[in-house]
Amino acid sequence: MKRILYSHGEPAGIGIDIVLYLSKLRFWEEIKATFVCIADKEILETRAQLLSLKINFVEIKSLEKAKKNKCNKVQFIQVAKCKDTSPGILNPKNAQYVLKNLNFAISESLKSNKIALVTGPIHKSNIINGGFKNFCGHTEWIQAKTNSKKVVMLLSSKKIKVALATTHIPLAKVSESIKKSNLLEIIKILNNDLKEKFKIQNPVITVLGLNPHAGEDGKIGKEEISKINPAIKICKEMGINVSYPISADTAFTKEKLNQTDAFLAMYHDQALPVLKALSFGEAVNVTLGAPIIRTSVDHGTALEIAGRSRPNLGSIKQAIKLADLQLR
Repeated sequence: MKRILYSHGEPAGIGIDIVLYLSKLRFWEEIKATFVCIADKEILETRAQLLSLKINFVEIKSLEKAKKNKCNKVQFIQVAKCKDTSPGILNPKNAQYVLKNLNFAISESLKSNKIALVTGPIHKSNIINGGFKNFCGHTEWIQAKTNSKKVVMLLSSKKIKVALATTHIPLAKVSESIKKSNLLEIIKILNNDLKEKFKIQNPVITVLGLNPHAGEDGKIGKEEISKINPAIKICKEMGINVSYPISADTAFTKEKLNQTDAFLAMYHDQALPVLKALSFGEAVNVTLGAPIIRTSVDHGTALEIAGRSRPNLGSIKQAIKLADLQLR
């Protein structure tokens, strides 16, 4: 049986809430894989009570015991105890709980290609404050735990797909982090997984320049000439349908959006504002290049509404649907 494991992320956020509200819908009729939430029983029950949701919680001791999901039912497996289940209030003591849940899901996903991982929103600084000083985010953590040479962060929606050459680093370090060898690997991974995971036969990849006007022939920066172009030249010789870098300020026209399967941005905030303007609440974060299937919501912890009101369920729906599709 194919299974989707859900690591809900930060306990103080809406990672639990979105699954509780989702359990009240007939959404599960669309999903073929069995969905299992990795969570402390206490946080499930107390959050449901706070939200006035009547839900049947079914604890399983092993994934083999999981059954087909039904409305008003949440199957869960508990692997760690949550120190503080209070919504809206960050507690660094919960960092270990968050990572134990995530590590369990990664470990199980590595055992079988019939298991996928869906992650809820985490709070990076809370994990760092909890003693994990080198924590950078889900993508980097998954790379380390799966011993992957290189992984790529892709944000995907029905309207646009954006991959990142660099992820959660200061803007001042972007230029030095962009290297010909890295870009070569990123484009190869992106091209391969667009074919394998998204079933796009001949992906069209549009690359954004790092500098304004893509460097304007070296007048506004040399990175395009010295790093980006040489990597793209090799990729083109390999038969990959990838563009030479274009200026980011004209990359997202209606015409370009229609012609492009995925954009490759040089840094986090270069293209993600466009994606979120077009698709916020409907986009999915996907890890490419890892030996597991991992999708995630595109939003944060939303501490201000956790345990208080119904959050937008669009992104978690899409994350589960995509994981389910990639398992087939």
